[in-house]
Parts: sequence; C-alpha cells; structure tokens
Amino acid sequence: MLLQYSGHMPIFVQKLIVMSRTKGCRKIGQFPNAYVFKPAGIQACKLRQVSVALDEYEAIRLADEQGLYHAEAAEKMGVSRQTFGRILEKAREKVATALVNGYVLVIEER
Repeated sequence: MLLQYSGHMPIFVQKLIVMSRTKGCRKIGQFPNAYVFKPAGIQACKLRQVSVALDEYEAIRLADEQGLYHAEAAEKMGVSRQTFGRILEKAREKVATALVNGYVLVIEER
C-alpha cells in the first residue's frame, strides 16, 4: 500500500500487480510434416509472417482434420473444453489471416 500526501489528508493508494498464469502442458498427438507454408511464386523474405503455436496446430488437426468434437479433442490435448475452444479460435484466425493476405504461415515449437 502506498501513502500519498495531498494537502492536509493522506490518501491511501493500493498498487495492483497483474500477473498472467503459466501455460499448462498440452499433449501433441502428431507433429507437422512441414513447418512453413507460403504462397507460390513469391520469395518468403518478401512476405509477412504469421506464427502458429504447436498447440494451435494440434487443435486444428483434431477439430478440423479429424472432425472430433471439442470435448473429445480437449481430452486428447489434456486441456478443458473451454481452453480448447480458445486455442482453436486463435489458430483459425491466424490461418485465415495468412490465407486471405498471402502471408507465410510458420508453425513454431514454443
């Protein structure tokens, strides 16, 4: 707690420290065969890049490629259904951005 003096009366100000939670372990069932995807005919160094985390790749693989329901896919990844939904939403947004804008898509092991 901080004490500030303003004129006659002291004012107490509480300092709020926000810390994010650590990311839990997520199970990856299959690693990608390729880690970089880019539009044909353009050098990668001339394009912007979008990075997809390995857990985001796995979420797309389970939900879209294998067609699993979110609850089943979440269980395979070792996360809650809500967390799986957030991971999948973020991954789809990144993939869509790369496809629509012609960016390089990189899958990263963070």
